[in-house]
Amino acid sequence: MGPTALSGALLLAFVLAAVGAAPSGPADGTGVVRFEESAARLGVRFRHDNGRSEEKYMMETMGAGTAVFDLEGDGDLDLFFVNGGPLGGASRGPAASDALYRNTGQGRFEDITARAGLRESAYGMGVAVGDYDKDGDADLYVVNYGPNVLWRNNGDGTLTDVTAAAGVGDPGWGSSAVFFDAEGDGDLDLFVVNYCDASVTNNKWCGRPGREWRAYCTPKVYGAVPDVFYRNDGQGRFQEASAAVGLVDREGKGLGVVAFDADNDGDTDLAVANDSTPNQLWRNAGGRFTEIGLLSGIAYSEDGRAQAGMGIDAADYDGDGRADLVITNLDYETNSLLRNAGPAFVHAGYPAGIAAPSLGMVGFGVNWIDVENDGDLDLFVANGHIIDNIRMYNDTLTYAQPNQMFVNQGGGTFVQAPPAAGFAAPNVARGSATGDLDGDGRLDLVVSRNGEPAAIYLNRSVPAGHWLRVRTHGTASPRDGYGARVTLRAGGRTWSREVRATTSYQSCSAPEPHFGLGAAGSVESLTVRWPSGREEIFDPGGIDRVVTVVEGQGRRPAGAKP
Repeated sequence: MGPTALSGALLLAFVLAAVGAAPSGPADGTGVVRFEESAARLGVRFRHDNGRSEEKYMMETMGAGTAVFDLEGDGDLDLFFVNGGPLGGASRGPAASDALYRNTGQGRFEDITARAGLRESAYGMGVAVGDYDKDGDADLYVVNYGPNVLWRNNGDGTLTDVTAAAGVGDPGWGSSAVFFDAEGDGDLDLFVVNYCDASVTNNKWCGRPGREWRAYCTPKVYGAVPDVFYRNDGQGRFQEASAAVGLVDREGKGLGVVAFDADNDGDTDLAVANDSTPNQLWRNAGGRFTEIGLLSGIAYSEDGRAQAGMGIDAADYDGDGRADLVITNLDYETNSLLRNAGPAFVHAGYPAGIAAPSLGMVGFGVNWIDVENDGDLDLFVANGHIIDNIRMYNDTLTYAQPNQMFVNQGGGTFVQAPPAAGFAAPNVARGSATGDLDGDGRLDLVVSRNGEPAAIYLNRSVPAGHWLRVRTHGTASPRDGYGARVTLRAGGRTWSREVRATTSYQSCSAPEPHFGLGAAGSVESLTVRWPSGREEIFDPGGIDRVVTVVEGQGRRPAGAKP
């Protein structure tokens, strides 16, 4: 992540000429994909404060995440934005704090930051959402440059800082975190991804010597900070247990993380997008982890280099029953599409059509999303450079860049949606998350932008089919169903989705699996494999609705174990 040389610009031109820029257009030629930026109209006026200064502290350019979640359990999705603020003792007026917006259910959001009890904390980066105490409310863990904070949801729209009591105030420069059930005991554990040892007191000078063009440094000039695993004791406290479970990492400079079942064995594995160091895949075997990034094929690029991994997401985009990965990277590296071929992943970015269009972009947030409910997973990428004065080094690149939507054509290929889809305006995007904010059956997008107002893209696409969304409530499994696999059959097709919140870059999406049904007019079967090992069949009761399934209330498939 440093100044890009002129040779990079020549490489970009050569590659685009050789492979051809990806065609730009809708999935089927009908122009159905369209989003409308609506933050101000919805009442969301959050503006990220990056504390930008002449000191070029790395934290200033890394941006922050966002969360789409249900604060009050009323079925409406609320919003949380992580904020930064001035660094190094600088003061520019009122201190910045994270922000919480309540969905009124009437097409508007209300800023309830102060009412909820949020206050200024450390310089914010990421957020993880999960019901760690199993009381039915979604709690928030905010990852910071500085001590992290655990906010317990009181169930009445307010939050309480329980960091000290819970024992999770890791003081390093954290980037992302994820709640997941590591051992299958029904309690949500916590994994924190840390970045590097850059700090206000360890701030190196980077740029172009002689001309005094200072730039934000690459993480290559800093040392790594170990990630941290916290085991939930089921009593509201966590114990640091990284070594005990094998999650020992002293070299990775992590930015993004996703918890998913990589090998379909029922355990939740972890994939980490590292910046300038090899990506990691931590395989879970009953609560013990082994790092297999190199063996699995996700550690390096196709030409054997560690890349600048930022955001990451997992989903079965090709319908073969195995979860695939996508990782966003720096310009001239291309974003990585890693198809799960079982047991290893294979690079599929160029043949799929998402690699070439990302050559001149710096990708951060990334989300699998079925835009038109046609049953195929599309791909959203939030872009923005990390060097604010990049034009001084390379006049082919810009700091603000347009976001991208890649529409799934079926058969493993994608086409970039045209500017009319709503993503033409350049921005400095970082975290991104998905969820149906207005309850119309179409997934919307929330994007946190570095030093800029947040963006909310309402999905105005013309639907190509019906839909079904599944809300999972665990009993023996985690309360919010994290780690459950939901399999749906309709119209001769089969889809599988896993229940998770943490995706993208430092962000959390609404955890309910969303299924576009395409041409299908009904659901043939809905099966849930819970983290406890129980498998059940549920009757969704129709389509174009949100169905809630509770562990233990479905019927057991014939021949299934009790």
